[in-house]
Amino acid sequence: MEKADIVRMSSKGQVVIPQDLRQKLGLGAKSQLLIYRYADALIMKKLDVKDVEKRLGALYRRIDARTAKYGELKEVDIRREIEKYREEKRKQRA
Repeated sequence: MEKADIVRMSSKGQVVIPQDLRQKLGLGAKSQLLIYRYADALIMKKLDVKDVEKRLGALYRRIDARTAKYGELKEVDIRREIEKYREEKRKQRA
């Protein structure tokens, strides 16, 4: 397990990610990070935009195919398709 670093937040809410972590994760200027709260912690994850675009494209194609087959979808139908897609991805990772 790697040692933890302590960083300070600026008055603008900015935090500097330590250089060794940036290098290990391949983070540079314009890198995008997903950040979310988990209990009393902040979790940051490197976001691969190409991967997100690929996944969104697959999801859009799926919804478009269903729309072509059944006609216009309601919001509940779209949410159901998103959940099915997510469940399939979870099973693939397991």
